[in-house]
Amino acid sequence: MAAAALGTRALSARAGLAWVAIAWVVLSALSGCANQRTPGTVGSTQDILTESDEPEVRKRARIRMELAVGYFEQGKTNIALDELKQVISSDPTFPDAYSLRGLIYMRLNDLQQAEDSFRRAVALNPRDPDVNHNFGWLLCQRGRYAEAQQAFDVVMANGAYAGRSKTLMAQGLCEARAGNMAAAERSLARSLELDAANPVTGYNLSNILYRRGDYKRAQFYIRRLNNSESANAETLWLGIKVERRLEDQVAMRQLGEQLKKRYAQSREASLYERGAFDE
Repeated sequence: MAAAALGTRALSARAGLAWVAIAWVVLSALSGCANQRTPGTVGSTQDILTESDEPEVRKRARIRMELAVGYFEQGKTNIALDELKQVISSDPTFPDAYSLRGLIYMRLNDLQQAEDSFRRAVALNPRDPDVNHNFGWLLCQRGRYAEAQQAFDVVMANGAYAGRSKTLMAQGLCEARAGNMAAAERSLARSLELDAANPVTGYNLSNILYRRGDYKRAQFYIRRLNNSESANAETLWLGIKVERRLEDQVAMRQLGEQLKKRYAQSREASLYERGAFDE
């Protein structure tokens, strides 16, 4: 099944942490798209649930679910919701349907409906890491940081979960939004160890380090990002401020020229022209 996901947009967070305006997956792919596991017959082993084992009602629901995911990815949210109604009507115990419905309502900025959907998905599949990742991110959006942390803890307790770097990134962003910058730094650093190329993680970790005065480490991460294809006005501006603190005038001017040339109309270019480094 194709993955359904949402990206972040730039916005201000508490404690002055910027959430970088690079499109990047924060919400996790739908669960249940791969083969599922059910309890086996010997001891505590588990067998793969193959297509022949799946009930007919779930097979029909899964087909409509694939249609709903396709419409969601195309931005056709109303059609996707209509398909989900059919899925839930035929199989009200299918957790993926509620998970996708939560993603859709998040896209529509209806956070209460999104929460209701994720709660239903979690009730049906309490240990699913993708559902708990998405639910944790939603709770963070709603400012319920302790509950968000509990959801992220469920995700990280799953040693087989392949998206640990993404959850650590989301957790770090959430901790920063809550004002817990030390915890945010730890989470983002762990995330970057697992996925060194993630621009959102690299930017936000560098920003935290810059704000607490660790300019050399901030320089390491922001230089790496600005030397990649993911550089943008926001990352260049942070790089300029870091180099200014380290009194590297050559690097500062080089970044400034890039900023003016590539993003002349940006807010960051205007700040640079005015020398407003502390705004």
